[in-house]
Amino acid sequence: MTEQQQDSMKGKIVLITGATSGIGRETALGLSRKGATLVLVGRSREKLDRTVSEIASQTGNRQLDSLVCDLTSMEGVRRLAADFRAKYQRLDVLINNAGEIVSERRTTVDGYEYTLALDHLSHFLLTTLLIDIIKASAPSRIINVSSSAHMFGRIDFDDLMGEKKYKAMRAYGQAKLANLFFTYELARRLEGTGVTANALHPGVVRTNFGLGMKGRWRILLMLGKPFTIDARKGAETSIYLASSPEVTGTSGKYFAKKKEKRSSKESYDESVAKRLWNESARLTGVE
Repeated sequence: MTEQQQDSMKGKIVLITGATSGIGRETALGLSRKGATLVLVGRSREKLDRTVSEIASQTGNRQLDSLVCDLTSMEGVRRLAADFRAKYQRLDVLINNAGEIVSERRTTVDGYEYTLALDHLSHFLLTTLLIDIIKASAPSRIINVSSSAHMFGRIDFDDLMGEKKYKAMRAYGQAKLANLFFTYELARRLEGTGVTANALHPGVVRTNFGLGMKGRWRILLMLGKPFTIDARKGAETSIYLASSPEVTGTSGKYFAKKKEKRSSKESYDESVAKRLWNESARLTGVE
């Protein structure tokens, strides 16, 4: 890495959710090497402290901070936004990375289906609560980590929380599709502000993702491990979208392997995107 590449993010403040393991941790490592000031978000203070210490040791970058938040709680997300605003006056890059799949339906403290709450609603709310600071920091970037699993998803407004019928991949596909609808609608609403919003598929990554799965899904995940990539490789597109001058001004796009791709046909339905935005705003209490 050249000296210019090392300093390419110097002075930039980057907030990353799900930053203590997997893709999030590797994204933090990569951006730390580029000199970014990082604010890592995780649910465990112990894991956050360990991650900060390890990244500082490996990169020599001491511009590292961390905030504890259980993203499945909308009140927790509001506290996270308030804690960030109390310490920082700008935000150059927001990376909505945290995500999970669970084998059996469960609900959050707010009564929402767990996968939708963590993978979509938390990031919708966090982005909305910080959008004024992001706009004030323009040119700035919002990056949403989706998945190719969105192609199997469908936004079921009649059963958004999976109360009538729950299947793990159905819930996950819906949440990842929601990430894309959110990204595309957000990009439209941010036109002319200097803020870009893009989404990505990181690849099928070998991490702790799906660790809590049971039965046949756990078996399938284990069998598929030899065909997966490591987390460092999986973080490359997130790092690229956060730091590369090649995507300056690019917004409302979907990327994989650092290349722009077409997402599913359904994901471009603007009427669904607007309806989902309004429903997400209602569920999270956003005006």
